[in-house]
Amino acid sequence: MKKILFATVALLVVGASAPAIGADLGARPYYSKAAPAYAAPIYNWTGFYIGAHVGGVFSSDNNFNGLSTGNNGNGRFLGGVQAGMDWQVNPNFVVGAEAQYSWLSGSVGAVFPGGVAYTNDQRGLGSITGRVGYTWGPGLVYVKGGYAYSDNNEKVTVGGVPTGFIISGDHSNGYTVGAGLEYMFAPSWSAKAEYQYYNFGDAHFTAGPLVGTGNFTTDDHTFKAGLNYRFNWASPVVGPY
Repeated sequence: MKKILFATVALLVVGASAPAIGADLGARPYYSKAAPAYAAPIYNWTGFYIGAHVGGVFSSDNNFNGLSTGNNGNGRFLGGVQAGMDWQVNPNFVVGAEAQYSWLSGSVGAVFPGGVAYTNDQRGLGSITGRVGYTWGPGLVYVKGGYAYSDNNEKVTVGGVPTGFIISGDHSNGYTVGAGLEYMFAPSWSAKAEYQYYNFGDAHFTAGPLVGTGNFTTDDHTFKAGLNYRFNWASPVVGPY
């Protein structure tokens, strides 16, 4: 116990005498050092992402050659999911690819002369697109385009009674173009708003030799707001202010 006490006292003595020894040696010269420069983050858009969206879809008013329509041209609700990947090729340009699917509410249709009614309970819209964008830090404005798919569920009735029909023309596969704005509001999270147009071409249906025929164009205008979670390949880097 005495040894421990002695060692403790000795350490205290040495510690107390250190400033005096330092004073004898003279003060260290002071070198002025500038404060470190502020470093602003450089946002990184490279990586995979998944997300969801909601919005509305509007079909063109002239889809059925101006004939009496049901809720064609009126707004319907949509909601869906998306997944994609981006590559920031330089500080201001981003290229990428995206797959998207939206479920739709309601249906579109038309009533033709003779009591012939066509209805499409359009269940969904899908797309696989490329996109190119310009970024300034957290913001990204982009254009997109590529393949589009319409999940159609069609029927023809005469006087309210379902009847057989034939449709010529592939109006399930087409093209899509669009544009949007995306903003990275937190690490790994971004919000977007976009317009996307889908076109599936012209089609012609025949509902029996004595019943009726019709021509129509299937296209849709959509407006979406969405949220993405990003799995970045690399963490954001830091550059000089």
